[in-house]
Amino acid sequence: MHATSPASAQTIESRAEARPTIGRAAVAAAVAGNALEFYDFVIYAYFAVYIGRAFFPVGGEFGSLLLAAATFGVGFFTRPLGAVLIGALADRAGRKPAMILTVVLITVGTLGMAATPGYASIGIAAPIIVVACRLLQGLALGGEVGPATALLVEAAPPHRRALYASWQLASQGIAVAIGGLLGVAVSMLLSAQDLAAWGWRIPFILSLALVPVALKIRRSLPETFEDKAERSTSEVVGGVMKSHRRYVVLGVLVVLSVAVASQIGNYMTTYAIQTLHLPATLAQTSALVGGVMTFVFGLAGGWMSDWRGRKIVLIAPRVALMLLIVPMFWWLTAAPGAFSFLVVTAVIASLTAMTAAASIVVIPELLPTAFRSVGISLVYAIGTTLFGGTTQFVVTGLLAWTHNPNSPAWYLAGTSVISLVAIWLLPETRGTDISA
Repeated sequence: MHATSPASAQTIESRAEARPTIGRAAVAAAVAGNALEFYDFVIYAYFAVYIGRAFFPVGGEFGSLLLAAATFGVGFFTRPLGAVLIGALADRAGRKPAMILTVVLITVGTLGMAATPGYASIGIAAPIIVVACRLLQGLALGGEVGPATALLVEAAPPHRRALYASWQLASQGIAVAIGGLLGVAVSMLLSAQDLAAWGWRIPFILSLALVPVALKIRRSLPETFEDKAERSTSEVVGGVMKSHRRYVVLGVLVVLSVAVASQIGNYMTTYAIQTLHLPATLAQTSALVGGVMTFVFGLAGGWMSDWRGRKIVLIAPRVALMLLIVPMFWWLTAAPGAFSFLVVTAVIASLTAMTAAASIVVIPELLPTAFRSVGISLVYAIGTTLFGGTTQFVVTGLLAWTHNPNSPAWYLAGTSVISLVAIWLLPETRGTDISA
């Protein structure tokens, strides 16, 4: 892979014109389902304290929370399977069928989360059902990112690919913000007893009403993958791992610190309640702030990646967060309150979003059309599973074992170093011809 010369720009433009185009309405359609799926997945993190008490009644201050955090992580471990099966489906049958399937799968998982009685009612069956629902949600999300991102990148104008792809990340910010807004609302409107007993189920139930809308708009999307040759899933996965293994491995290491930072951001709600002993309403506000910052700075990162290149946007925000995170946590734990808590949350979300926006376009630009969806899916699923999926459990464990409230910051700083090395080894892909 290499950047094209100015002389070849016209050729790239003409190839782009030959592919299906995607307007604003289609971009909205592509990311609306993505927002719904991420909302269903991350809302669990915001109510982990209450879910832990409902389904995992283990003694000790951190007992039920550890099990709830572990169950949150379980949802990540079927993402590689979803990446293989659904990502490969998008590289065999097209982007649209894969994207419709993921909405159906995550809907079933969310319905199970909303409807399952607590441990006090049905005993051991309750946590078993919850774990099964998380596995199904993870399967769906593992197969969602690849087809949706591939479609956005393939249908975007060459000089706007990063901005178009960044809407994938911005939609996640929308999901986080809506989840945070609902979290604040139910925390304000319900008593602590009602919130713990049944109120935490409300955000899950509300999302089910949007499923028909998501399915309808996804059916209206253009199809950007035309080479529907007869290939098996193993041939598609084997092809990308044989010819592009280096970029898959580097991509996973780039995603490492983004996944850790994102999950620490999601964990801030639990951190505020459990460690800082702040009010539940304020804790839920962090999700709203984080979602808004992800939306704004995700789009800003995409725009800057088109303007200045991918690597500078990958590196600069990651270095800034690595240097700032430990001092910010020292300040937060020394002076816990609304201002310090929300500022730290906003900084984590904004800097992480910029790096994530650049990473979500650089990976598909390094992969050929025939393996693009499954390649993106594998990078995302493996990175978020190995590192994002374990973050909340690791951080909860570090807090319990070390009694050091700054331990999440040290963990994030350490993983950032690894990602920076991988970013340095990636080529610059702005201007790359992706039509092959």
